[in-house]
Amino acid sequence: MIAEGRRGRRLTATVTDLEVARQKAYLISVDFEGAGIGDVERSLDELVLLTDTAGSTPVATVAVRRRSPHAATLIGPGQAADLARDAQALDVDVVVFDNDLAPGQQRNLQQLFECDVVDRVAVILDIFAQHATSREGMLQVESALLRYHLPRLRGKGTELSRLGGGIGTRGPGETKLETDRRRIRRRITYVEMRLKEVQKVRDAQRKTRSGSAVPLVSLVGYTNAGKSTLLNALTGAGVLTRDRLFSTLDSTTRRLELSNGRRVLVSDTVGFVRRLPHQLVEAFRSTLQETVQADLLLHVVDMSEPGVPDQISAVREVLDSIGAGHIPELLVLNKTDAADRTSISRHERLYPDAVLVSAAEATGLEELADRIAGVLARGFLVIDLLIPYTEGAVLGELRREAEVLTEDHRADGTLISVRLPPDRAGRYRRFAPVGRAT
Repeated sequence: MIAEGRRGRRLTATVTDLEVARQKAYLISVDFEGAGIGDVERSLDELVLLTDTAGSTPVATVAVRRRSPHAATLIGPGQAADLARDAQALDVDVVVFDNDLAPGQQRNLQQLFECDVVDRVAVILDIFAQHATSREGMLQVESALLRYHLPRLRGKGTELSRLGGGIGTRGPGETKLETDRRRIRRRITYVEMRLKEVQKVRDAQRKTRSGSAVPLVSLVGYTNAGKSTLLNALTGAGVLTRDRLFSTLDSTTRRLELSNGRRVLVSDTVGFVRRLPHQLVEAFRSTLQETVQADLLLHVVDMSEPGVPDQISAVREVLDSIGAGHIPELLVLNKTDAADRTSISRHERLYPDAVLVSAAEATGLEELADRIAGVLARGFLVIDLLIPYTEGAVLGELRREAEVLTEDHRADGTLISVRLPPDRAGRYRRFAPVGRAT
């Protein structure tokens, strides 16, 4: 679990920090829906990356097919016993299921495998816990971890989870289990209170931004698609980039000046994966609001990786779940430097409207900036405004926040033609002798 010291330093040590031996992990994916061999293999491949990022070394993977889940052990006692023998022969330290495990299933499987058994959600939460550095990110991760672990607390049987209530059952007071649960619930309340305070600050920042005509462009995409590298290449943000999953948890917003002189805000957010745990979606809701409030989404895709259509679908699924599915999207196929010519040609045919870039080598960025400007201009109004010389502050505001098309200094003021959102045009109507939509 993540905690913050009195002076803001991290109290959590990762496997790398401690230089201890990595755990050996045995990975299992169970398919109940007949998704197809390819889908199961891709899901396992992703679990391999997640497990490796979390600090364990995958030594074997296995796919299991069943008609329906077994209530006690998910895969059935017989199958579990067979897999347990394989895992013990490999001397593994942890068994990782690609599926969500109920608390009872997890306990039963741990008895069968005689080692730690975790699910996909636990692996992702562990990665987030290792990478959280800001106060907000640490609180968000802690909230998700507490909610995940609360139902998994266990005492010596159900009779010990209640206070004594009869002859022979009265004891000294609360059991340790009840004490732990009460402590965790109190901590959840405290963390959520702190997160609400952080969200108030974010909301105030958003209101300030929404009060201006500067559009917000949000970078979204699969984890490790190169979003932070692209933000650095476009804006010189200097965000730390690493070739690891979920290296970015905290949103970063920077200004970008387009080729037409217009300024936009570009925001980098946490990456997505298939079946992003709902605990994380809830905990990171304030961060993900940067995406929901955007005027344009730059959907960044690593075109050098296999399964690009699946990754695109997974990201769009998460966008729908957070209420951002309706926002205009520009597909950006990144890492052309790592893809061969055949792959590039195939993706150009599959996604003719996409922009191909290499954020690492800073190629294709001019075309991307032009496309951003073109998409943002759709549906905007072009209005002619006569700004008296006594209203110099208004003229400066327009130069900063709108796209200036022409500017002519006359005897009675500056005649300026600007492009801006319809909801912003109203505040300047008193200066507009003519108005027309593009």
